[in-house]
Amino acid sequence: MAVLKVIEILADSEESWEDATKNAIAQASKTLKHVRSGFVQSQSVVVKDGKVKAFRVNVKVTFEID
Repeated sequence: MAVLKVIEILADSEESWEDATKNAIAQASKTLKHVRSGFVQSQSVVVKDGKVKAFRVNVKVTFEID
């Protein structure tokens, strides 16, 4: 039987929400083994001088515990 754990991480990108999500999973995969899935819980943007400067995501990452 597999035991899974869920953590919540925040990531951003100057390009897109999709890129921010990829950044979140890439960072999580550097320190976690057996990453199984990611769920984008929320999205937001950083606005400066009336322009979008960054896209942010809050991602729940599921991984298997050894």
